Amino acid sequence: MTRSARRTRRTLQVAGAGAAALLALSACSSSDSDSDTAGSDPSASASPKLSGTVTVFAAASLQGSFETLGKQFEKEHPGTKVTFSFGGSDTLAANITGGAPADVFAAASPKTMAIVTDKGDAAGAPATFVRNQLEIATLPGNPDKVASLKDLTAPGLKVVLCDKTVPCGAAAQKALDASKLKLTPVSYEQDVKAALNKVVLKEADAAVVYKTDVQAAGDKVEGVEFPESATAINDYPITLLKNAPNAAAAKAFIALVQSADGQKVLTSAGFLKP
Repeated sequence: MTRSARRTRRTLQVAGAGAAALLALSACSSSDSDSDTAGSDPSASASPKLSGTVTVFAAASLQGSFETLGKQFEKEHPGTKVTFSFGGSDTLAANITGGAPADVFAAASPKTMAIVTDKGDAAGAPATFVRNQLEIATLPGNPDKVASLKDLTAPGLKVVLCDKTVPCGAAAQKALDASKLKLTPVSYEQDVKAALNKVVLKEADAAVVYKTDVQAAGDKVEGVEFPESATAINDYPITLLKNAPNAAAAKAFIALVQSADGQKVLTSAGFLKP
C-alpha cells in the first residue's frame, strides 16, 4: 500500500470516529433533555388530581360511618365533594336501575346488590367490605324485660320490624323462621333508621335492627343480643356503577372504604370485618 493510500485510509477512520462520537453525544443530549422534561412535568408520573362530586348511594345503616369517611375523603382530596343518598337498599337499587345518577352503591345485602348487577348497572364485581348483625333495641332501661327474640311475641308488646324487602327485615325474618317464631309487628318500616326511630320516639317498645344502629343511638335505646342473630348476618357489598359521572374519584372513595383507615372507622361503629 502506498504512503498516500495509507494517509487516506487513516483520514477516513478519524472522520468515522468523530461522526460516531457526535452521534453518541447527540443521543445522550436528547436522552438528558427527555429526562429533564419528564422530571419537570409531574403529570408524567403522578396520578391525575381528583376533583368534582362523588355521589354515593348507601344503606341507611352506613350513614354515620360513611359521613365520617366522606369528610376524610374531602380532606385528603381538596376540590372533591362527597354527597350521599341513604335509605333502604332495595329502594336505592331501584333508583339506580331507574336511571338515577350515582357513582357508588353500597348495599346491606348481596340480594339487593343483585338488583343492580342483574341489570348490568355495576362496573365489575361488587366486593364485600363489612358485615352486620342484628340486635333488639328496647326502650332505655328495658322496662318490658325483653331478654330474647321469643319475648318479642308477648301480647301487648309493640314491636317494629323493617320491611321484608329491606335487608334488615329479611334478616329478622330469617332469624324468626330459624326460631320457629311468628311475630306480627305494629309496623314495617322502609329502612333500619326508621325502625329504630320508632323506639327512640317511644312509639314502639322494641325493634329488631342492627348492632351498629343500637350503638349509634347511645343511651336513647338499650340493646339486647340474641343468639339467633348469628344465623342472619348480612354481608355488605360495594361497587362502582357502570355510568358513574365521576369514576376516578368514585374508585378512590371505594379504596378508602376498603383501606385499613376505612375499616377502622367501620369496625369502631360496630360493623364486623368481611
